[in-house]
Amino acid sequence: MTDAIWESEQRTDIASKEVGILNGVNGTSFADHAAVRGDTVNSATKNSVEAQHIGVANNANKQGHFPLAQNGGHEETPARTQNEELAVLCGPLLNFRRLDSGQQAAVTWYGSVLVVAKPSKRQPELILKPLGHTDESLNQGAQRLASTADATRGQALDEERLFRALKLHEDSDKIFWCFELDIPLQNREAPWAYTLLHAHSTWAPATRSISPKVIAVPARGQSMRVMFHSCNGFSVGTDEEAWSGPALWNDVIRVHEQHPFHVMIGGGDQIYNDGVRVDGPLREWADMGNPKRKRDHPFGEQLRAECDEFYFRNYARWYTTEPFATANGQIPQINVWDDHDIIDGFGSYTDHFMQCPVFRGIGAISYKYYCLFQHHVAPPTSMKTNGAGAKSEGAAPTPDPSYIVGSELGPYISRPSLSIYTHLGAEIAFLGIDARTERTRHQINYPSTYAAIFSRVSSSLASNPTIKHLIILLGVPIAYPRLAWLEQIFTSPLIGPIRFLNKRFGVAGSFFNKFDGKPDLLDDLDDHYTARQHKRERKHLILSLQELAAKHSVRVTILGGDVHLAALGSFYSNPKLGLTKEKDHRYMANIISSAITNHPPPKAVADLLARRNKVHHLDHDTDETLIPLFGKDPGGVEKNSAFNKLTMPSRNYAIITQSERGEGIGINGSVGADGNISNGNGDGQLPNGGQANGNKASTHAPTTEKMAGGLDVTFRVEIDQHDAQGTTDGYGFSIPPLEM
Repeated sequence: MTDAIWESEQRTDIASKEVGILNGVNGTSFADHAAVRGDTVNSATKNSVEAQHIGVANNANKQGHFPLAQNGGHEETPARTQNEELAVLCGPLLNFRRLDSGQQAAVTWYGSVLVVAKPSKRQPELILKPLGHTDESLNQGAQRLASTADATRGQALDEERLFRALKLHEDSDKIFWCFELDIPLQNREAPWAYTLLHAHSTWAPATRSISPKVIAVPARGQSMRVMFHSCNGFSVGTDEEAWSGPALWNDVIRVHEQHPFHVMIGGGDQIYNDGVRVDGPLREWADMGNPKRKRDHPFGEQLRAECDEFYFRNYARWYTTEPFATANGQIPQINVWDDHDIIDGFGSYTDHFMQCPVFRGIGAISYKYYCLFQHHVAPPTSMKTNGAGAKSEGAAPTPDPSYIVGSELGPYISRPSLSIYTHLGAEIAFLGIDARTERTRHQINYPSTYAAIFSRVSSSLASNPTIKHLIILLGVPIAYPRLAWLEQIFTSPLIGPIRFLNKRFGVAGSFFNKFDGKPDLLDDLDDHYTARQHKRERKHLILSLQELAAKHSVRVTILGGDVHLAALGSFYSNPKLGLTKEKDHRYMANIISSAITNHPPPKAVADLLARRNKVHHLDHDTDETLIPLFGKDPGGVEKNSAFNKLTMPSRNYAIITQSERGEGIGINGSVGADGNISNGNGDGQLPNGGQANGNKASTHAPTTEKMAGGLDVTFRVEIDQHDAQGTTDGYGFSIPPLEM
């Protein structure tokens, strides 16, 4: 793919990164350009366009694309003043929903754009416009639009479409607006431009105007280019300047300009809301020394209002922070949450503490803003959050068909889980499991939720035999070193005297958390699928995925984050079975990518995890371990000890694409002369910008050939935390398709 269309967005500094590809045409903005104004759509088609596309709100219930407005349907806004502009507090934020096949091989892309604005009589409007025809490349489409002398430009005017927004939620000082977009896929990859009309930004006063955004959609028959990230924020007390802020998003944008991402998967902790207990309204409550007083503290109306305001402002602040904000408006997102989207450790503390009014209250508030900001879904019409029996009231939102909604309410958030199943192009399906809403210390998801998920996925795969890959998002790694010995220490009687001294005299204050008084790391250990109390559920999940893979001849790949380092875990058939990867339905890579923004653990922790790694046996036929991948330091900057090729303690994100060419691979799980597990024995140019990692052709190196129909994966790893541009180095490998 050529670079011109993406390089045409001039970004001289962070503030200018919001300038879209069409900005600067003849020195005018997209909204000011005659060719893209709604009032210049020719009169013969304007009424038809408005009837079909402005009226999409009235058809939303029939189509079932998105949730209803709060009153159960589209809520009309009073006649507006033409001179009044929409004051945007946050957005636009772009989400992907699904692809739907229609008649005569037609495929439609469905997504949404969210805008949060001050109350206004103006109902937001959006123009959507293709930048290229079916027979044009992305570059040709951009050149055609950018040339004011292009004689064919007028012919494209009829393709403009005008959308009006649905009101998802309204408070006294803000309204959440959602545009439902649908785009027909073409024979080639194509860019589409959208812009808000009559709107200005309140959070970027230097620019004020909201520049147009460009969406890249795949061609019919093409699988999407995927970007995966997690832990997008800073822990409480982190020196953000020392880590150059969210610098890796600059690298994401650079890659997107060269090879546009079609979807951006958020694996949890898209935002860190832990500050609510440090410099927010829960500080006084968190500092209470008496556990019973803390558990019984009411979540009154004033505290509820203060927490609601905190969560909204934190979301609005973070989602307008550059360069993350630029990516939000251009790369469609799919998100599944984790604990920091609520508060650190939510769901993994003792049950009697999790049931307290304050925790149930902030659970309900965080669910509200998670639905709005990360899913563009209307929250419940009302939620009682001021008591231990917090429960939802009013009709639940009507979800998009891509959701798998839990049949039971969560134990501490009285709302259903929201898992996601959708197709990422022609041959890749995606399943994002909501592993937080139903979580307790002793369970991750209800049996009924697993049953609904596997029924839905199996039925879909049976109806779509062209799907070759199923990407599963769990949030937390599932093929990871065991830390049972650390759990035993933290739960042993030896901790008792230290805990007593902590309560009485504040000894080892940072070692114990402010909530249930347990060791601060215990909730992190309890979160892991490898924790003792989750072992049975974990095994059931893996065996169910193996069964799914074998039944539908689909390669399962698992995404995980949370742990603030990069690693590659793997399940595979016991070598005694003699299966190659392409014949091995048990082979499932666990791509562990974390964190894109938060700081990594010290080198000593990464080395400890590497030393604890070994081959584990899930059952007689399935082995698991971490796979060596990091044979060199990124950019030559030391990150690991020389022996550690398993864990990379540096900020990172991952890229996943489908390969178009391939070569042979080695026996899966075979043991080399050095005693390490082989993940293939290839060499050559690594995919997605990955570079040779020092393990070339060795028996313990991952497969580095591109395999036809396989997945090419690259970790983009930060070189220097002080580099505000977020320069990265690449580590790549490939995952073969399953042939059964």
